[in-house]
This record gives sequence, structure tokens and C-alpha cells, in this order.
Amino acid sequence: MRSGPLGDDPRDDRALLAAHVDGDPDAFGELVRRHRDRLWAVALRTLGDREDAADALQDACLSAYRAAGGFRGDSAVTTWLHRIVVNACLDRARRRQVRPAVPLETAQREPVAATESADTLTTRLVIRDALTRLPADQRAALVLVDLEGLPVAEVAAILGVAEGTVKSRCARGRARLAVLLGHLRDDDGNRPDASRVPPASRRAEGGT
Repeated sequence: MRSGPLGDDPRDDRALLAAHVDGDPDAFGELVRRHRDRLWAVALRTLGDREDAADALQDACLSAYRAAGGFRGDSAVTTWLHRIVVNACLDRARRRQVRPAVPLETAQREPVAATESADTLTTRLVIRDALTRLPADQRAALVLVDLEGLPVAEVAAILGVAEGTVKSRCARGRARLAVLLGHLRDDDGNRPDASRVPPASRRAEGGT
């Protein structure tokens, strides 16, 4: 039984999912609320377009709602949710059959830190725009590994591929970004990379 105000449900993710399957009308909504910010970030960074990302996330939540009874428990609930969101994004990207281009002035529209210079903000937006130009499979791998900071093993589970495939996609994506961003260099002459895009930390575990 739920206790406490909305958002303070003491049950863990597996308990919430099980309760949803058993007919609890509030459990799935609580599960989504708990993870929606990160799932939204994954969808937005994978598709590069707010409207497409919102549609993909809505499709994914509906799919998860309906498929909850088939959750086997062989991974974390968050891994399962990420897999459904990424698959929804990749399906939408494939149907579109074009690489999305995000106007720099509208990309993500994140609040600008008071200490962030105009040049830094411009660089971040250019990097985001370059990220949307990668093939969808490379973009998804980079988003999950470099931007969301997930370990390669978990990303492999989310994408349903071998760990080596994740590493290969990340390596190819980073190489492609280096070409796309070759005109950008910092004060030391180094090219920026995708790890400078998000506020999330980059986890090097398993990376190349």
C-alpha cells in the first residue's frame, strides 16, 4: 500500500512494477515519475528534437505499461525502461530515415549557468548539433555511455548487443564527432568531445 505524499512511495522499482501488474493504479505512474527526467534526457539526446523525443517517450511509456507483465527480472527495472525508450527512439529515427538537424537556437533550451560564457554555450550547442548527425546506433551508444555515464555492460543490456559492439559504436561515434568538430579547438589546441555536452558526468568504464 502507498504511504506518504506523492513521490515518496517507499517501494523500490521492482515492487512498484509488480504492484502495477497486480492492479495498483498508482504504481506505474510513480515509477515513471521517479525516472522520467533521465529517460527524457536520453530520448532528447538520442533524437535531437523535442517533439520527436516527447512522442518517443510517450510511446515507450505506453509500451512499458503494457509489457510490464513480461518483465523477467533479469535486469534492473531502470535498464528495462531505458531499453524500451532507446528502442522507441531508434524506431522513430529509422522511420524518419533522415538525420535530424536541430537549430542551434532551439536545441534543448537548457538554463544557462551564470558563469557560462557565450563562447562556451555556443560550443555546447554546436556539439549537440553534431551529435544529432551521427548514425542512430552510434548516437544511442554515445548518449548512454558518454552523456548518461552508464557502464558499458549496462548499455549492452539496454541495446541488446555485445559489450564489444557498444565500445565499437562509441569509438566510431567519437571519431566521427572529431571530424565534425574539427573546426573547434580549445586554448590548448584540443578538439572538444561529446563529454562536454551534458551536465552529467562521463564514466570512462569500458570506454575506448
